[in-house]
Order: sequence, then C-alpha cells, then structure tokens
Amino acid sequence: MAKPPIYYTTPIYYVNDRPHIGHAYTSLATDVLARFRRLDGHEVFFLTGTDEHGQKVEKAAQDAGEDPQAFTDRVSQAFRDLTATMGFSNDDFIRTTEPRHKAACVALWKVLAERGEIYLGDYEGWYAVRDEAFYGPDELTERDGVKYAPSGAPVEWVREPSYFFRLGRWLPELLRRYDLPEGDPERIDIQPESRRNEVRAFIQQGLKDFAERPEKLDLSVSRTSFTWGVKVPGDEAHVMYVWLDALTNYITAAGYPDTTAPRWKFWPADVHFVGKDIVRFHTIYWPAFLLAAGLPAPRRVFAHGWWTNEGQKISKSLGNVIDPVALVEEFGLDPVRYFLLREVPFGQDGDFSRKALANRLNGELADALGNLANRTLSLIQRNCEGRLPAQGDPAVGAPLLGGVQALAGQVRERLDRQEFHLALEAIMASVREANGYITQEAPWALKKTDPVRMAAVLRALHDALRAYATLLQPFMPGSMAALLDQLGVPPDARDFAALAMPLPEGTPLPPPAPLFRKIDLAAA
Repeated sequence: MAKPPIYYTTPIYYVNDRPHIGHAYTSLATDVLARFRRLDGHEVFFLTGTDEHGQKVEKAAQDAGEDPQAFTDRVSQAFRDLTATMGFSNDDFIRTTEPRHKAACVALWKVLAERGEIYLGDYEGWYAVRDEAFYGPDELTERDGVKYAPSGAPVEWVREPSYFFRLGRWLPELLRRYDLPEGDPERIDIQPESRRNEVRAFIQQGLKDFAERPEKLDLSVSRTSFTWGVKVPGDEAHVMYVWLDALTNYITAAGYPDTTAPRWKFWPADVHFVGKDIVRFHTIYWPAFLLAAGLPAPRRVFAHGWWTNEGQKISKSLGNVIDPVALVEEFGLDPVRYFLLREVPFGQDGDFSRKALANRLNGELADALGNLANRTLSLIQRNCEGRLPAQGDPAVGAPLLGGVQALAGQVRERLDRQEFHLALEAIMASVREANGYITQEAPWALKKTDPVRMAAVLRALHDALRAYATLLQPFMPGSMAALLDQLGVPPDARDFAALAMPLPEGTPLPPPAPLFRKIDLAAA
C-alpha cells in the first residue's frame, strides 16, 4: 500500500538581514525529516523561501539606499544560496513578491471577505515595527519612557483605518482542536508541550478578558501607513498585514487557489517548523485564517529553541552572530549538520561552541564511526581479497546485529516526535557496541585460528555499517554516500526497505578512505 504524501515547511525567512545559524538550524531539521521520509517510501514536498513585504523590509531597503524590490532580490538570493551551502533538499523556494503568491493572497482575502470574516474599521493600538505585530497594553514593559513588546522590540501607538479579521470567533474552536487526541484528523498539535501550554494560556486569558466583547480579539489585517505589500483587492489604499501575506505562502506553494493542482494533495502541512518567537502566528492566526476560509489547518507546528554563542546571547551589536557558511568552511558540511541536531534536544535552547563541535566531530564521527568503517573495510581488503564475505553462522553476528535490526524502527519512532538528538544517540550507541564487538572478536587474530569465524565477524560488521550509513544519510548525505560507496551498496539499494535485502557475497569493495577530517582547535 502506498504511503501518504508528506508536507514539511520552514518559516519563510524575513529578508531584512543576511541568514545566520538560526535560519540554517530550522531548515536543517526540515531537510533531515524530508530526506528520512523519502528514504522511508513517502512522497515528500519540502518548502522554504523568503518573506519580503512589510514595513520593516521597506525601512531596511531605504536604509540601504535601494528600491525595495532590488533589496529583496539581493537578500533573498543569500537565503537561496544558503540552501545550496547546507545541502538542503527543498522542492520549492517561494518568495512573497512572486506573482503566484500575490494571486493566492488576493484569492484568500476574497474568500474571507465573502464569508463575512473580514470587515473595515479603525485601529488604535501598540505596534512593533520590528515584529510586524500588535500588542496589548498588558504585554508591554517600559524603560526610560519607551514601551517595549515581550520580544524586546520598541512599540509605537498607531491609529489608522484597518480591515479586521474576526479572530475572536475562532479561538474556542482552536482550543478544542489543540485538545483532541493524537490521531484525530482535526487535531492541531503544538510541540514541544511547553509551547502548547503557552498558546493555550494566551487564548484562554484573552477569552476571559473579553468574554462579553469577542470583537476586541479581532485582528487588524491591513495597513495604510506604508505601501510595500500585497494590495487589498478593491481597496488599494490598504496593503495586507504582513503575517496574513506571509503565512499564505504555505498554501501558495501547494497550488492555492487551485485545489485541483497536483501539489494540493500535500495539504495540510504535516509539520510547520518555526522558531519559538513566531509560534503565536503559526498556531493562532494561521489556523484561524484557514478554518475561516473553509480550508484544513496544519497538523503540527514545532517551535524550536534559540542558540547562544559560547554562553552569550547572539546579537549583531555584540558581533557574535554565527555564520553557517563560515562554519561549513572550517569544519565541513556534514559535521556541522550532525552537530546542530546532535548537541541539543530540538525544542530547547542550546549553546554553540567550537570546542563542542570539534569534540563531536573528533569523538563520534572520526573516532567511533569513521575508525570502525576503516578498520572493518581494511580487514576485508587484506583478508577477504577485497570482496564481501558470505553471511556466516547467525550466532556469530547475533550479539551485534540483533540491536542493529531494531535500529530503523527506533530512529523512525524518534523522528516521528522530532527527537533528532535521540535518533542520533540510538545510532551512535549501536556504533559504540560495534566497536566493542570488533575489539572482543579481534578478527585480525582470527585469520590464523578460525578464518570461517573471521569472515562471519567481518560480514556482521559490514551489515551493521550498511545500516548506520543508510540511516545517517538524512543527517550527513555526502559522507554517508561515500561510506555506502565503500561498502559496495549500489545507488538503487540505499533506502530503508533495501536493508532487508542482503548484499550478495563476493561483491567487490573499493579500498577504504577516511570519511572525516579531525580538527585540532589548539593548532587552529
């Protein structure tokens, strides 16, 4: 039976500055899951892109002395280049300045208006240009006479004509869907649990505060004080609220408003990956827009944490922004990919350090996995004429292969929950067992005393390495392709189903070559 299609998205990244480690982190998680599902037999659609409208972008373009379109063209390209640098396998890269996206925004607006979900009024309130968001007075703090949003962005009092979306009427339905049991097709799953609790508490407090006037919870969805955005159909003095515009990208890429388009089979999204600072937009505003338009809501929103740099909060003013391109140049692509998802539980904040990255590269990748592969394949070259030994007595490999055979299921289960670090730990625990197994069996000594057992031991180690390389492909595609080449695995036998089909004995194996370059930070 065919497996269901899957849709994963990154947030579309705001183009007021160049990409940094946070952007690479979100997209990396999405990429790993997309690659894993493809290898597991699913058809996957993986989307990323750039958010290019709004007052903040307009101001950044002015500060740079550029036309907004020229500015967004330039900065968007930096994000597109990052996808190549990091080896991301996205199927589409969307820009909100594209005609297809503007058409989708206009179509969604018209549907909401026809359904009575949008109305014209006047807005007064506190607005943060940096966040492109309005905030209630109870959310603000004040220092030196300046009011600030919870994000730390300064806010200003805004009064202007505005269209409103009837958000208040959809909040009870959102709460209902958050609390549906796992597996219910209407459930909106918010992860990690701490983010779900925050969102629920935010809505419940709002409903409590405005129980008798739900319109007070309605959302301003247009602006007239700037022009860089998608024009409101029928009233071009207004541009759409940047979040209504930006969030629509997820259905634009799926073919909306043509719900017969080939890509529409992927909607609703299985996971929206976002940073924790934009979880409210994706778990309240976005599903409310969709439900009001009669469209399915996303199945899951996963909000990951933030990185610090050597214990310090990352900021341009401190000059400690982490450039992912520089990291790749120093450490190599696959070690960086591995480290970012190995070091910190996805969903929690984490601290980046070059020492920690070097330790993971040297200890786990070079010493544990790389050395295991080199020892095993070198022994096969010397003692088996460079050809894959036959599978021997099952009892010889059982201490190692029993655990290896369960590994694919363990990794799948952990990635179902976006527990990337635990998936990697399961694989590395087995790698450590394999290193213990080769030391205990000492196949280099068995050549003289028991060559039949030696061949069985080396075949068991080869089978284990094939499993590790296959399962690690989503995390380190280049290095694991090289290892699978050395293991003699043909390109059409590298998905998870192929692990059940043993390689034929006698398969010629090329001489092994090192997979990872160790880093000496003291010498750097």
